[in-house]
Amino acid sequence: QAQPVESGGGSVQARGSLRLSCTAPRYTPAAYCMGWFRRAPGNLREAVAFIDSDRRTAYAESVKGRFTITKERKTPMYLQLNGLKPEDSGMYYCATDFWGPREVCDLGFDFRYWGQGTQVTVAS
Repeated sequence: QAQPVESGGGSVQARGSLRLSCTAPRYTPAAYCMGWFRRAPGNLREAVAFIDSDRRTAYAESVKGRFTITKERKTPMYLQLNGLKPEDSGMYYCATDFWGPREVCDLGFDFRYWGQGTQVTVAS
């Protein structure tokens, strides 16, 4: 895998929607762990959503019911953001890596491949 690239960010009104995409120049491995993170100015980076090649997903409590992470073997990873709130604003990053045996695909996963981010701005 090489560095992924995010796209799909933009500016929307509160309660609006966006769909973010994460692509990489190389094919996704058979076993993978992928995630979305975000960072608001002055804040720490926080985990948003995760998905692995077993289609297990995990979400931050603040986005449950509003965001959906998806990934198929031969498609980009997506993050569907619905019901956006001003506090969702920030730079969104995708992270990808091989998912090794006995590893846990969660917020503590040590991703090696990170995108440079796509900006999401939700008007207040």
